[in-house]
Amino acid sequence: MDLKSPLFDRIRIKPRKADDASESARAPTCEFPGCKEPGQYRAPKGRGAEGQYYRFCLQHVREYNSKYNYFNGMSDDAVAAFQKDAVVGHRPTWSMGVERGAARSSGARAGVARDWEYSDPLGVLRGEGVDHAAKAKPEPPRKRLSAPVLRALDILGLDETADAATIRATYKTLVKRFHPDAHGGDRSFEERLRDIIRAHDTLRSAGLC
Repeated sequence: MDLKSPLFDRIRIKPRKADDASESARAPTCEFPGCKEPGQYRAPKGRGAEGQYYRFCLQHVREYNSKYNYFNGMSDDAVAAFQKDAVVGHRPTWSMGVERGAARSSGARAGVARDWEYSDPLGVLRGEGVDHAAKAKPEPPRKRLSAPVLRALDILGLDETADAATIRATYKTLVKRFHPDAHGGDRSFEERLRDIIRAHDTLRSAGLC
């Protein structure tokens, strides 16, 4: 490998000192009174000015940081309260199972508006605007019907959702319709009438009417 190749000249990196000099020239002047050095280092301004910084040189930022105290001027109780709120990011909290209105009346932080809403028609969550007392009771599970019962309902022209009153009314209507007396003594509908009566007996034995 030829170390004197012109290819190495093209990829040669600038000396670090030149970069440092250019960065120092662009940096603002140190804000310490009477200092003319570049202010390359940031130092927080303190409580009430969060997110704002002084610009100091290395010597003066070390001096500033050695004396910096965010809690300067605060009482012990105020410092303890600040540290407690810092655990939850200084956001309001409420006890588990307590709605916001109740928590506020019990001494929780007031004046904090919730920035989201939700609908809870099934009462799964505890939220505002949900009438839990008016929540509909779930319907009891329907008993599975046997094949003979389903056939009996089909003979009467009913489905499995028919209640006892509907079954009784339908049975009476069909008996009157197919009874021989309704056809001048004609017995051609006797077999149909027997099927209706047997279907009704099956449903009554199953406790459906």
